[in-house]
Amino acid sequence: REIKFTHGFTKHALGSVLTEFGDTRVIVTASVDLKKPKWMDEDDNRGWVTAEYSLLPASTNTRCKREREKVSGRTQEIQRLIGRSLRACLDLTKIKGKTFIIDADVIQADGGTRTASICGAFVAVKIMVEKLLAQGLIDENPIIEPIGAISAGIVNNSVMVDLCYVEDSSAQVDSNIVLTSSGKIIEFQTTAEGAPFEKKQMDEIFSLAKSSIEKIIEMY
Repeated sequence: REIKFTHGFTKHALGSVLTEFGDTRVIVTASVDLKKPKWMDEDDNRGWVTAEYSLLPASTNTRCKREREKVSGRTQEIQRLIGRSLRACLDLTKIKGKTFIIDADVIQADGGTRTASICGAFVAVKIMVEKLLAQGLIDENPIIEPIGAISAGIVNNSVMVDLCYVEDSSAQVDSNIVLTSSGKIIEFQTTAEGAPFEKKQMDEIFSLAKSSIEKIIEMY
């Protein structure tokens, strides 16, 4: 699908981007809290990265309710994945005493919202880091290397990447892949949706996802 990143999409966030993967559109912002989480020990020399994710009510073909009081298991899973992915590409000792906060709000969903959110999260953090360095709020760039993410799967016995909702809902195999720019694996979740699949098919999924992620990172 066509992929697009619109930098500086919102006015107030230190880092923001509108991320578009086909008809999936996610506004991702990055903010900084000048203190670390309360659960961190005083002598811990790291900072932290956390994330919040939400589907806006009219983002899907039937209105979904806002998760005001209780966050669903799916939302928790995606928030944790976004946070883990960003922490894997940052040197947390270089943001000591600070918390990077990612907010990913899906304004239109058509498959691949979690992977689009991860790509947008990296772009938003990259923009924010540049501003923090310029303001003297951090001394060194904490980014180790870029990351990217893509959905993939087997649809009608063919390996495909960046599945839309219709393709994803009929996929025989469903995957979400998060990689660094050097090809290291952060997440490689692949599940059969019916009959089991062969290792050679898994290798084909990974190979196509890796080449796709390389192209995505070039777009940042």
